[in-house]
Order: sequence, then C-alpha cells, then structure tokens
Amino acid sequence: MEVVGLSEENIRKISDIKHEEQWILDYRLKSFELFNKLDMPNFGPKFDLDFDKVIYYKSSEAGLNNDWKNLDTNIQCEFRDLGVIDSEKYLGGMGVQYESEVIYHNMLEELEKKNVIFTSIEVAMKEYPDLVKKYFGKIVSNADNKLAALNGAVFSGGSFIYIPPNTTLDRPLQSYFRINSRGMGQFERTLIIVDDNSDLHYVEGCTAPTYSDSSLHAAVVEIYVGKNSKCRYSTVQNWATNVLNLVTKRALVEENGTMEWIDGNIGSKATMKYPACILKGDNSSGTCITISVATHEQQQDSGARMIHIGKNTTSTIISKSIARLGGNASYRGKVDIKESAINSKAIVKCDSLILDKDSKSDAYPTNVCRTSKSNIEHEATVSRISEDNLFYLMSRGIPEEKATELIILGFIERFREELPMEYAVELNQLLKRNL
Repeated sequence: MEVVGLSEENIRKISDIKHEEQWILDYRLKSFELFNKLDMPNFGPKFDLDFDKVIYYKSSEAGLNNDWKNLDTNIQCEFRDLGVIDSEKYLGGMGVQYESEVIYHNMLEELEKKNVIFTSIEVAMKEYPDLVKKYFGKIVSNADNKLAALNGAVFSGGSFIYIPPNTTLDRPLQSYFRINSRGMGQFERTLIIVDDNSDLHYVEGCTAPTYSDSSLHAAVVEIYVGKNSKCRYSTVQNWATNVLNLVTKRALVEENGTMEWIDGNIGSKATMKYPACILKGDNSSGTCITISVATHEQQQDSGARMIHIGKNTTSTIISKSIARLGGNASYRGKVDIKESAINSKAIVKCDSLILDKDSKSDAYPTNVCRTSKSNIEHEATVSRISEDNLFYLMSRGIPEEKATELIILGFIERFREELPMEYAVELNQLLKRNL
C-alpha cells in the first residue's frame, strides 16, 4: 500500500493503517496544522520540493521478523550485499527499516534480562505508552521547524530504546534505514532514553539506490541522557545523490551526563543536519565530531549546536569538511552559553579541505557567551592538499592517487578513530568510492 501526497485524509489513513490510539492521531493532526503555518528554513541549501508528490507511506509485505530467513529472498540479498547481516555479530541488537516499516528486529537475550527495551517506535507506543508519552515530542517539538512538523504528521518506523538505571551495554545497538523506491520519503522517529547511571552506544546506517526522482529523508531523533549517564550516537549516512537529507537531532543532558554525536555525511543530494546538545545539568558535557564529503555538486550543510544551561558545562565541536568536483561542504553551528552556565567552556574547531577550484566550503558559526565567567574558543582552517606533502609521498614511490587518498584519510583521522573498527573500515571504503 502506498500513501502519496500530503493531506489530512492521508494522515488519518496512515494512522488507521497502524491502528493508533487517539493521542497519536491528535499529535499527527496538530503537527500537520503547524506544518501549514511554518516556513521552510531561510538558510542552507536551496532545492525544489513538491510535498504533494512524495510517497509518505509504503508498507512491506514482510511484516516484523526476528529471523532473516523469514524475509523475502531479494531483501535478504540486499542487506547481505550491504554488509548489514554480517555486522550483527558485533552488536547487542539490531533493527532494520525498509521503506516505511521496521521489518527486522532482534536483541541479545542477556539485554532482555537487564530490562533493556529496543524496539520500533510503533511497538513502544502500544506496549509502553506512559514511557513514550513522557518523552515523545518534548525535546524536539512539532513546532520547532517545518520539517519537524512534517515528521510529526507522517512519521513511520524508527527506533525506541530505553536503558534502565545502572545499566551498561558492552556492545552497540544498531538501526539501519533503507529507501528503495523512486520518489519515496522516509520519516522515521527515534526516541532514546538512557536513564541514570547508564551507558549506551547506538549506531545508525542509511542508504538508498539512485533514481532520477528526488527522495526525501526527514527524520527526528530525540535523546534523553540521565544523571551520570553517557550516550554515543554514531552514524555514517550514504544516501544516493537524489536524496534530500533533512534531519533534526537533539539531546537533553542532565547532571554529570555526557552526549557524543559522531556524524558522517557522505551521500545525498543535499544535507541539512545539526545535531544538538542541551546541557541542562551541572557538569554535563557534549561532543559533536562530524565529517562531510561533498562531490559532484552535492551540498553538505552540517555542523552542531551546543546550548549551555547548567554550571561547569563543557562542549566540543570538531567539524571536518571535504569538497571536490563542484561540491559544497559547509559548517553551520551555534554555541550559546546562557547566563546560568557559569564556569563553562566551549571549543569549536572547523577544518575544510578543498580539492579543486570548482568546489567550495563555507563556515557559518554563531557563538554567544552571555556570562563573563565562561568562554568559547573557535578555530578554523581552509586548505588544499599540500604540494610538499604530496611530493614527499610520491618521492617514496607512492602513486599520486594513493598519496592523495592517504592525505585525506589523515585529515579525517579524528573522526575515524571514534568509530567501531568495522565501521571505520566501511567509512574508508565509502571515501575511496567518493573521492
């Protein structure tokens, strides 16, 4: 079944297909009302998007399974070729979304015994409604921006994770998202709650085949980090170059909590993504390390936002951008240290590597410190590949193409070293295909 076009009738149809309770439908309809009132962002990449031609929902006949063998053979082959099935052995649990629905979900029995919840957002709304209601839409409001309102109206799929107090996971949890249809939109909704004194590493992957018609990915991710807890969210997106990747990601961090965004952007036609940390609790910290690669007229507009509210809070933003063959890889970020955030510190480092005269990289930093008892440090560099470094490597018998590759991999080393080994290897392969 497909639902094409944006209307109240179609929103009700999506809700009816999912057999949702009234409070969820009410949230969708309110979001649609806000969507009609809000304007598109007046910054970032410019693109044409006809919301009435997007496929907002497409069901899969597969249903939800916890055994790959029960899925369609063609779907199995797709995910095997992508390396998704093989990667599961390194994980504590995995969820896979195909088009609009989660089709595969599995978790180690030992995590179930710890009362860890890892399921789709739809299942969570049915089985844990009180927990979902407490956090859903509280960190990213449906009035936040037009695309968040769109997601609130038509969201489908996405992960729900709850880590109970005093719980540490030895292996990451992963979700994988796949768009496989021409003109398809994917609007997953992810909600992660890491309760007090707990630790989670969550990994996300995204891909799509290439079609001539643009596809739309407009996800919303909300993360709550409790007292003395830590959450790391690692993602490497490799959307096809017909996909508009317009995502809202935000975390609320309580006292002594730590939030880390490790964010890679390799694919898409245009990306607008600025993971945020709201450092509410005293002594809380936030880190965002991003890598963006723009090639063949891609527009990568990425960065981070750090909002300091608590005392003694710290944040670090490290942005690495690479542009080639007419690509535009830009940094857009904001650090806002409130008056209440005394003795706080923020560090921003933006480095851009431009590989030819047809490419560009811009920086749009906004740094605001509202108290004299705190400070912000900002560093930025824009460079080309050093002729001296290239000559040195080539003089050692390394071909120019390989030497250039080694210099680029060295440029993004800070990002690669933060990824699990198997994902760092995957990133290397992606970069070699895109550079």
